[in-house]
Amino acid sequence: MGSLVKQRVLRTIILLVLGVYFILPLIAMAEFSTRGKDDTRSLESWTSIVDDEGLMEALVNSLLLSVTSAVLMLVLLVPTMAWIRLRLPQLQRLVEFLCLLPLAIPAIVLVVGMAPLYAWVNYFFGDSPLTLTFAYTILVLPFAYRAVDAGLAAIDLKTLAEAARSLGASWFTVLWKVVVPNIRVALIGASLLSVALVLGEFTIASLLNFDTLQVQVNLLGKRNAGVSIAVSLLCLIFAFVLLFALSYVGQRRRQTVAEEEILQGSN
Repeated sequence: MGSLVKQRVLRTIILLVLGVYFILPLIAMAEFSTRGKDDTRSLESWTSIVDDEGLMEALVNSLLLSVTSAVLMLVLLVPTMAWIRLRLPQLQRLVEFLCLLPLAIPAIVLVVGMAPLYAWVNYFFGDSPLTLTFAYTILVLPFAYRAVDAGLAAIDLKTLAEAARSLGASWFTVLWKVVVPNIRVALIGASLLSVALVLGEFTIASLLNFDTLQVQVNLLGKRNAGVSIAVSLLCLIFAFVLLFALSYVGQRRRQTVAEEEILQGSN
């Protein structure tokens, strides 16, 4: 009993310390962004976010990029990883190495390699910021790969696929109606990680001269620090909400699976 009490106390202390460590900077950012003239409080920095057309345009660009990058990442990863697990397991290590490689390469090095390619990308697709989708998809691969791989490892993919194929399902049907529903939580996790990463990316967009949220925040910091801090705080809160949503979805999914197993056992 004494050891359990000590563990609870230690766990509570650790959580409190971590909570203070993460919350204090957010409080400081909120305090700075609401400073007014003559030691007063003002929401001018927050209301200026909506009034800044360049910032709103950059925000829309980043949101669109986060969606398109997540979709392209899932379209590339899920069929490839499922097929490799089913038909080409000997290539699994190679694909894992290729997907994790961007994690080991600094962003500045990636930009140096991508710059000549983006000359052709801009030639064929125009100079829209949405062309960053290709670069960001590569950037999110290491994080998305781990999430999707964990989801596929948690199910008996081979048995499910063979059962569906024996009933006459096509490979597309197997992927869409068998694989995807069973790894839904992993796909949501990979998507949320991708969104959080894209919204916070600065180096590639800046060096390739595209207007995204973090580029605008950097420019705002040079002329209006209050608005810059307010936007940064909003981004952090949005990222926390995404992580909590992921945790909630995962917990609900585990509860649903547990309830189904109990019902099956009772029958």
